[in-house]
Amino acid sequence: MACPRIVIAGAESGVGKTSLTLAAVAALRRRGLKVQAFKVGPDFLDPTHLTVASGRPCYNLDGWMTGKDYVLRLFARTTADADFAVVEGVMGLFDGADADSIKGSTAEIARWLKAPVVLVVNVHGMARSVAALVAGYSRFERGVNICGVIANHCGSERHAVGIRDALKARNLPPLLGAIPRGGLPVLESRHLGLVTADGETLSESVIGELAAAFARHVKVEEFLRSAGREDVRAAAAKERGLHAAPRGVRLGIARDGAFHFYYRDLFDELERRGGILHFFSPLADRRLPEGIQGLILGGGYPEEYAQELAANEEMLSEVREFVRSGRPVYAECGGLMYLSRGIEGTDGRRYPLAGLLPVWTRMLGRLKRLGYVEATLKGDSLWGRKGETLKGHEFHYSEIVPVGGRAPEGAKWRPLYTLRNRMDGRPANEGFRLGRTEASYVHLHLASRPSAVDRFLSCCGERP
Repeated sequence: MACPRIVIAGAESGVGKTSLTLAAVAALRRRGLKVQAFKVGPDFLDPTHLTVASGRPCYNLDGWMTGKDYVLRLFARTTADADFAVVEGVMGLFDGADADSIKGSTAEIARWLKAPVVLVVNVHGMARSVAALVAGYSRFERGVNICGVIANHCGSERHAVGIRDALKARNLPPLLGAIPRGGLPVLESRHLGLVTADGETLSESVIGELAAAFARHVKVEEFLRSAGREDVRAAAAKERGLHAAPRGVRLGIARDGAFHFYYRDLFDELERRGGILHFFSPLADRRLPEGIQGLILGGGYPEEYAQELAANEEMLSEVREFVRSGRPVYAECGGLMYLSRGIEGTDGRRYPLAGLLPVWTRMLGRLKRLGYVEATLKGDSLWGRKGETLKGHEFHYSEIVPVGGRAPEGAKWRPLYTLRNRMDGRPANEGFRLGRTEASYVHLHLASRPSAVDRFLSCCGERP
């Protein structure tokens, strides 16, 4: 039986869809349902909150980076034992990779999953105009079904009644809920968005407040009845069997407060294809996990912990030695910063780190890069052959500061990718490659490329 599903989307960014999605997940879970949560788009932070609220791993659904077949297979696999699925959108409902198409948008995912959409609207300063907005959204793209509206930042009960009547008068999707101003707890944030969730930043008491607010202000039974139930599994191409990669490859993966920007399905895919994952903390641990054959340093907030990372010289020495041993090392964004000469903060202070890349990284007070990218390999890589193209995104507040000269080993680092972003399409060299160490600012979506995962595991299984 197909898992019932609903998408919670915003009319725009900042309308409160993350808080409302968390509230919905928490409220349904308190009813005894097993709720599988998803997040549309390239986001590493909201999924941590949805994981805590649901008690299950949250998965990203991204049409542009992965394609329809992968989205449908991932949805079917991860909802197999769930009672209900809630999908949080990204930005506004129709915002995505292109200005003239549905690609990469929440609407695209809703269409593929045949999932009705609950549209969240910030109604502060609006009354009957809400109906005009909803009318436009309802008719904008065929195959996108808006089943109801949640009015956030509502001024009063009378305000809510006016919005409800305006929608009804135009035969539009009904008002499912009206959240008063200040009706949801404020979630902590920092420069990349929400802070990463754990038992402290998203406590049981906050989850309880969210669940109570949803139950109090939303017609929960109507919300549940609005869910889509059509089986979408047959629409996906059959997954090819697991093969090629050696079994039992031991991988070290940095995961702590400084490094935790990973798509959960990458862990799943590495394990399904033979990897044995050993998580470690560059902040707290003094040694790498014993016997690992490959190393992954993901993104995160190394700048927030630069002093502690720099002080852990034992771990930095372990990483340097691992790189020099010739075993595979893959670092992206925060991982690149860790392998660099070090991090320069916005206050000008410098914190020396691994010193392997011939550059420093410098924090900025503004966003440096944001958007989808296509990365074409300039040479044979840990993830593919020369000329192959992988998809990913960039999102960082730091930049590279060249210092010239050579890497400590005496050999020059070479660019890893020819990168094209979605905004201008101009090619540019990006990343660093030397031997079997690769570092880049790009967050690749690798789980959707089984051949890339197989190649990485095969590289790790080879003797250096």
